[in-house]
Amino acid sequence: MSWHSLVFLNVLFLILINSHHTTAQETQRPWYESLPAVAMDYKVHIDAGKEDCYFQYVQPGSTFYVSFQVIRGGDGMAGFAVRHPNGAIVHPYQWQPSSEYSDQSSTGGYYSVCVDNQFSRFAGKLVNIYITVIRYDEWDKYAKEIEELQLNIHNFTSTINTVQRNINDMLQYQSHSRSREARDFALLADNNVYVQKWSLAQILVILVTTTIQVYFVRKLFDIKTGSSRSRI
Repeated sequence: MSWHSLVFLNVLFLILINSHHTTAQETQRPWYESLPAVAMDYKVHIDAGKEDCYFQYVQPGSTFYVSFQVIRGGDGMAGFAVRHPNGAIVHPYQWQPSSEYSDQSSTGGYYSVCVDNQFSRFAGKLVNIYITVIRYDEWDKYAKEIEELQLNIHNFTSTINTVQRNINDMLQYQSHSRSREARDFALLADNNVYVQKWSLAQILVILVTTTIQVYFVRKLFDIKTGSSRSRI
């Protein structure tokens, strides 16, 4: 076998390895990244003095939206920040009970969403995070495909786009409503436990006080009988 054949085989082998590696990387990407719309709702626990960050991939030209709300724990507030794929902090940290961020036309990449609880040294926080990624350009592609079929349904496609945007607004509103409901329920549960504990403590104090009072009152009427000598 000549050296030309050896070089050709080596090059072919390297090309096959590279293509296999590229295919493996593509198969490792999440399946939902190519969908026209993705909505995710998380409830996460942030320990005291800790910070947790989450990453979400956004297709170029997509609309990225994220909101957070503290449901329970401590003073009911936490820090929230969003970092752009280019490294810039587009939503700086603020200590507050809830916040949101929206990018109507993203350049694409992995956004970093961080929740900071470092100012709270003793209390953990239960936080709700809602993320949506919507590719409105996909609807335009569908409309162009239909136009190629020479179908005049421009009004229909416009209605579909309007319905899609309204659905997204409703999903965001429902997420906020669920977060507020969970926060109110957690507050009611904490108040119920607080009232029960103090009620039991007061009942115990009353029982102890009553027992002590009864004991000392009986001691007041306790007559000690001593031995007496009778005179003849």
